[in-house]
Amino acid sequence: MKRILVTGGAGFIGSNLCERLLAEGSDVICLDNYFTGSKDNVHHLLDNHNFELVRHDVTTPYFAEVDEIYNLACPASPPYYQYNPIKTMKTSIYGAMNMLGLAKRTKAKILQASTSEVYGDPAVHPQVESYWGNVNPNGIRSCYDEGKRASETLFMDYHRQNGVRIKIIRIFNTYGPRMDPNDGRVVSNFIVQALKGEDITIYGDGHQTRSFQYVDDLIEAMVRMMATDDSFIGPVNTGNPGEFTMLELAEKVIDLTNSKSKIVFRPLPSDDPKQRRPDISLAKEKLNGWEPRIKLEDGLKKTIAYFAEKISK
Repeated sequence: MKRILVTGGAGFIGSNLCERLLAEGSDVICLDNYFTGSKDNVHHLLDNHNFELVRHDVTTPYFAEVDEIYNLACPASPPYYQYNPIKTMKTSIYGAMNMLGLAKRTKAKILQASTSEVYGDPAVHPQVESYWGNVNPNGIRSCYDEGKRASETLFMDYHRQNGVRIKIIRIFNTYGPRMDPNDGRVVSNFIVQALKGEDITIYGDGHQTRSFQYVDDLIEAMVRMMATDDSFIGPVNTGNPGEFTMLELAEKVIDLTNSKSKIVFRPLPSDDPKQRRPDISLAKEKLNGWEPRIKLEDGLKKTIAYFAEKISK
């Protein structure tokens, strides 16, 4: 039985990952400081004798004997990572160093959950892993963008200097059950506003695009990436190449919720990317033919049902 550590394990993606790893028979340590994660996300796992929940902040070292580490700890939505930008940078950098140190000591394989934000406001479309990005190092999003870029650097240097077995994935916009209704991300914003009958707020003219990946597809990619040969370290894009404008997404959410919400427009925030779509050729090649299976409409229906239940409580 593998013993696996998941940092940020009580978060949206982390809790779904813990669930999957337990279903595969692994022993899972879930580490979280509950800044954006929640015990509610993993409450249903507490009776599983292979699951251990630990309150801990990755900016300080953690010690355990483990075979694999999934490093997900970091606030990922703008309102949360901009709330305390210095703490966000510390989480990305110190968190990476502490987990890489643990991996070095235990000879564990470690996966870094990086982000499409490393590409910034991209001048290359769709984004390929070899693209270095167009990131503002001084903006309000920089704490997250540059923090994640720095964590990738640390992973590569620990690999080159110390032989640590690493994996790097770059996650594009992901949605699904257990998202925080107040996390400020576009899918959760639109769904919550539609369910409450409030105006749906689009920042900009609505023609900027995103690609939306359902969480189950991401978890599948993460597990496959961890299982790849040690010679393949990434980075590799994990996302859905289907591209939608904000206006298209808002209209689809209104339709699926039968909402009477109206769409209103607000100024675009600073450094907000105009286009975002992954090239997933490398993922298809290296992750055993992986590609997203869940269509946007089907994933939205499941996410809407989740939020409807949350809001009614």
